[in-house]
Amino acid sequence: MPLIPEEPQIHESAQGPRVAPASGHSAPTPRPVPGPRPAASPRPGRPGPFRPTAPAQRAPHDAPAAVASTAPAVKPGPSAAPAAPVPSTPSAPASEAPAAPKVQLIPASAEGALDAAEEAVDLLLESGRAPGEVLVITTGDPHPWAAHELSFGEGPYWAQHDAGDDVFYADAAALSRAASRPVVVVAVNGGADTTTAAALSLALGRAGALLICCGDSQQINSALGAGV
Repeated sequence: MPLIPEEPQIHESAQGPRVAPASGHSAPTPRPVPGPRPAASPRPGRPGPFRPTAPAQRAPHDAPAAVASTAPAVKPGPSAAPAAPVPSTPSAPASEAPAAPKVQLIPASAEGALDAAEEAVDLLLESGRAPGEVLVITTGDPHPWAAHELSFGEGPYWAQHDAGDDVFYADAAALSRAASRPVVVVAVNGGADTTTAAALSLALGRAGALLICCGDSQQINSALGAGV
């Protein structure tokens, strides 16, 4: 006969007490056990939770201590004595005489002295000199421009001189009336030696920066009393 296995016997002491559910109520569902809560994120504008930092590591007891410097302290030296004031150089007196004008000689004959003077005036204007800065003197025949302007009377003629906006031509006799200008050009185109000497001497006093003499070199040097 086949053997019928016996059912295992369950002892009630091993299963624990059975509680019968109350009528009309279901058994409560067991809730999961909550684990560790994550750290809450800080809200905007509010500091996050304080978290202690790990303490700094201490140096081992056998670490060498810092060696103190044995160099002697530098003592400050004596302060430098204040520099003596430099005496100021006295300025030149205002009444000092102006520098003499430069003198330039252009050798020419009496007949060619006027043409040489015209060429000198052209070069002056081309170099940047204003026409009103130039005065031309003749010792012999007057310049054609002066002769033409004097035909209308001395009033209009000297009015152009006083205006000072153009080259002015005058003869040696009118030089004493002419005013000073930066450049004076003298054309020794004739006349007596005494007239030439007087005209050159007055022209030297009328020239502010430059005196140009056109004529015989020996006559001009003799009149000015120095080599030109």
